[in-house]
Amino acid sequence: MVTMIAALGANNELGKDNDLVWHLPDDFKRFKSLTTGHCIIMGRKTFESFPKLLPNRKHIVITRNTDYSVPEGVVVVQNMNQALENCADDPQPFIIGGGEIYRLGMDHADCMELTHIEGTFDCDTYFPEIDHKLWQCVTSVAHEKDEKHDYAFHFNTYHRKK
Repeated sequence: MVTMIAALGANNELGKDNDLVWHLPDDFKRFKSLTTGHCIIMGRKTFESFPKLLPNRKHIVITRNTDYSVPEGVVVVQNMNQALENCADDPQPFIIGGGEIYRLGMDHADCMELTHIEGTFDCDTYFPEIDHKLWQCVTSVAHEKDEKHDYAFHFNTYHRKK
């Protein structure tokens, strides 16, 4: 099962200048909990936004740059099919962004773990529109705004309709 995981604003905003525009500690905890032990597929810009490799995950970077240099253990590929081939031993690889990689992954995904943030943001990167004829929200857990979270949000799990 290929899963896309993202946090997005009310207008499908993902981020600006290769960074998030919100700070949601419980979303980070969920991301870590879900992706640890799995392959994480991302674009070059998303990879470069990390201060260091994320522990206990196989990093797969999609880039058109065939000479792209990465630390040992990181896999570089040129397309989504190659990325998924490198996840053959993982029952649930995760596509983690950015915007173009989510667009490429939409046809491959069986599941989406989306954090829907109740707010609109000035962003330059967006998650693709969700076709609700193809996707069904199977769980939704509300999280209110609090002292650690400037925005209310929902953790939603979507499955591709059969």
